[in-house]
Amino acid sequence: MKTILKDREFVERPDEADVIIINTCAVRLETEERMKKRIGELRKLGKKLVVAGCMSGAEPGTVLSVAPEASLIGPQALERIQDVVDGKVKSVLNGERASMTPHVMEGKIGILPIADGCAGDCSFCITKLARRKLRSYPLRSILESAKFALSRGAIELELTGQDTAAYGLDFGGKIRLPDLVREVTNLEGNFVVRIGMMTPEQAQSIIDDLIEVLRHEKVYKFIHLPIQSGDDNVLKIMNRKYTIDQYISMVKELRNKIPYINVTTDIIIGHPGEDESAFENTLSLMKNLRFERIHLAIYSMRSNTRSASMPQIPDKIKKERMEIAYKVYEDISLTIHKEYEGKNAGVVLTEIGKKGSVIGRTLNYIPVVIRDSTDLGKRVNVRIDEASFFDLKGHLI
Repeated sequence: MKTILKDREFVERPDEADVIIINTCAVRLETEERMKKRIGELRKLGKKLVVAGCMSGAEPGTVLSVAPEASLIGPQALERIQDVVDGKVKSVLNGERASMTPHVMEGKIGILPIADGCAGDCSFCITKLARRKLRSYPLRSILESAKFALSRGAIELELTGQDTAAYGLDFGGKIRLPDLVREVTNLEGNFVVRIGMMTPEQAQSIIDDLIEVLRHEKVYKFIHLPIQSGDDNVLKIMNRKYTIDQYISMVKELRNKIPYINVTTDIIIGHPGEDESAFENTLSLMKNLRFERIHLAIYSMRSNTRSASMPQIPDKIKKERMEIAYKVYEDISLTIHKEYEGKNAGVVLTEIGKKGSVIGRTLNYIPVVIRDSTDLGKRVNVRIDEASFFDLKGHLI
């Protein structure tokens, strides 16, 4: 939206604006409640209010119950933001295939959305109601955004999407994620590509080519493969299209063929159907596969999803299981990070940290905090002095 509205003047405070745009998330219930509270606060300013994002796409009635006068724009209609801001249309919830990608920079990181929506239909997911179609961005547009980021000094290019491995399915499979990664790595410049989250079923369909591009010197040895549960029955209830054995086999293949690859995952605790045995299976999977990073979340019931109509696990049990799972995760991650202490690592410097520190990433995407004063955008060698479950700390050598 900011790319499309680049000729407009942006101000720092809502009370200085003529038009206020709030981009919403609805993936979790507590997030939606925060969104509703913020919408209510902003409408009191008496300015033109545009509510964008997943709440508008999935729950337009909820938005209008909070702010009846607001304009709405769905996450797959963002190319119409100019028309909504100018008042040519009141609201737009659905749009055509996007013809451009945004120009987004965060420090020395270029953010490159490559697709919108996914090819799955998970029982728990409200995002599917907001982003109903898989819509891959044109290769030409992605490369233009990559060149823009590189011209602004980007050293990291992040390929993002709800399911990056689904890229190109809506093009008839003529071009897929590995083809896109090859094209990006062929660009001139000193940079590293981070491939974003992908579903295991789509990753499996391109695994050989995916392994090939992950080996490229300009690609982080990192893959984000959400498992969601360590139990086959729960996966079936979630409508995930793979089994635990298939997932384990894929992770082992990745680790065998790409030394030091960092496999990150997501796990939902307390989804309907998760009995004690299923929960223990999840803990066992965490211990056996030793993920460096796990995004743990307590199941959040979302309206109009199939999971919401199923028998629910009591909140008390979900919280107890979350505490157990998080302790297991912390222990695993700390053990992995401790293995780096006293060793040297190549690090790409991408962000400014706190108290004058600089944050970089190892080539398998583990964060490293460096106290030495140095410039962003460099590749440096670092001696790792200390490890926590969350990151590494070191000094330049």
